[in-house]
Amino acid sequence: MLKLNQAAFEICEKAIQQKDELRIGHLKVGQTSVLDFGIEYPGSIAAGLKLAQICTSGLASVGFLPQDNRSRFSMVTIETDQPLLACMASQYAGWPVQNGKFFAMGSGPIRALRGKEPLLEKLSISEQASKAVAVLETAKLPTEHVCELMAEESGIPPENLVLACAPTASICGTIQIVARSLETAMHKMFEIGFDLRKVVGGQGSAPLPPVGKNDLEAIGLTNDAILYGGEITLSVDCEDDEELATFGRQIPSSASKDFGRPFSEIFRSYDFDFYKIDPLLFSPAYVTLVNVRTGTCLSFGHKNVQLLRETFVTT
Repeated sequence: MLKLNQAAFEICEKAIQQKDELRIGHLKVGQTSVLDFGIEYPGSIAAGLKLAQICTSGLASVGFLPQDNRSRFSMVTIETDQPLLACMASQYAGWPVQNGKFFAMGSGPIRALRGKEPLLEKLSISEQASKAVAVLETAKLPTEHVCELMAEESGIPPENLVLACAPTASICGTIQIVARSLETAMHKMFEIGFDLRKVVGGQGSAPLPPVGKNDLEAIGLTNDAILYGGEITLSVDCEDDEELATFGRQIPSSASKDFGRPFSEIFRSYDFDFYKIDPLLFSPAYVTLVNVRTGTCLSFGHKNVQLLRETFVTT
């Protein structure tokens, strides 16, 4: 029996206890608890890591590697032995939350409780829980009506809902997005038809960009981090190495015709419509697949550190 929401709820409780040192806010919107990870409070690096843990229901370890001499970027790392639950059931932003002028991309384990996503239905992922936790990528705090609607859709009372909110253009928002290197690969594999139940573990990293001056700039920087600097290794239990080779060639971002330009430029060329962009683009730059059954190790794709230096560094 899944206990994703309970695990995320316990992380939120600890974050509330540490809110002053994390530099986050805790407020009530109606009866719902809202954690402010960067809207009216500054947040912190530690808070960004906490937010990423909430996104994955505590099923992944998230951290940092110091700058290396080659890229000169610090790296946000993630590791999990339960990639299907950590990434697809929890971390994937599969719920666009919209009401009036309010819009946010919703992730976190509340999605497994709510259902209503084709991805979750195809993967047979669902959860029953008395409490729910969502992470909202938004520059505005949710209204009481938004909280009530989210609780209603999830079948719980508003007082049992916790919403953790962060703008893209914030230190916490930047960290939790860049911590999605594994999730983007898992979602790409799902879209191209690979059986995700064969993925038994994974590690990933992507460079931490500067915080964008606004959400649009931050969207470009965080996407560039994964598309051109993300590197992941997935442990896969597969009978056929050729199957891995066939799918593996399609996983890295370089499999897309849009690969090679800064994401902000790509986004602008499609009139800022995500749905017009080639879906094969959204994945890490470099992918390694290790077949735990045969011992075969296959790698695909390539990074573009020069592009990251040009987009990350202001001279």
